[in-house]
Amino acid sequence: MGSLIKITGGAFGYDGKTVVSNLSFAVNCGDYLCIVGENGSGKSTLMKGLLRLVKPLDGSIEFGKVEPSEIGYLPQQTATQKDFPASVYEVVLSGRLSKQGFRPFYSSADKKIANENIERLGIKKLKRRCYRELSGGQQQRALLARSLCSAEKILCLDEPAAGLDPLVSKELYSLVDEINRETGIAVIMVSHDIETAVAYASHILHLKGEQIFFGTTSDYINSDIGRKFMKGVL
Repeated sequence: MGSLIKITGGAFGYDGKTVVSNLSFAVNCGDYLCIVGENGSGKSTLMKGLLRLVKPLDGSIEFGKVEPSEIGYLPQQTATQKDFPASVYEVVLSGRLSKQGFRPFYSSADKKIANENIERLGIKKLKRRCYRELSGGQQQRALLARSLCSAEKILCLDEPAAGLDPLVSKELYSLVDEINRETGIAVIMVSHDIETAVAYASHILHLKGEQIFFGTTSDYINSDIGRKFMKGVL
């Protein structure tokens, strides 16, 4: 089976200015890839490239048997999004928009999948609640359920636990790990939390304006780069 995503000699940036370069890695079915690195290292820019929001400035990016509509995305929340005046159910169901095609309405299958993901994320009791009235952790569960409504092959998450307290963060990471193991959906997560990254990820991609490591988590833990970064001295 080929890779879902394969980048060779890739570089991404904006307006012709490179932000991250020398990228060569692949994501396969069932992988759990954590992208780590300091602020400004190019993590979010790479994520935009994986989502086809920016084109490579160099090298190539190949997508296997995966369509844009089969990738779920949980971005970092803005203040405006946190105040969104809709019910939890409406927010989750909106994750099916990419599947609608020319249909001007949600199908019964769309609604079934939305309800299944609400159940999976343990937010059934919140279904009719207004999204903006929820706690930060509850909002993230709703957004994760929303992203799962389109994530048939890949789930992309950009700092999903940002701003959450440690206990809620741990619960969220555990949910993502469970989804990865039970469904086989590949996870690509940008994270500052190196402890969680090495606890759950199968692979680590470390950026510092360029790729300085890609490999299995066990190889990363035993590498000089991994040891230094986990000690906070890189």
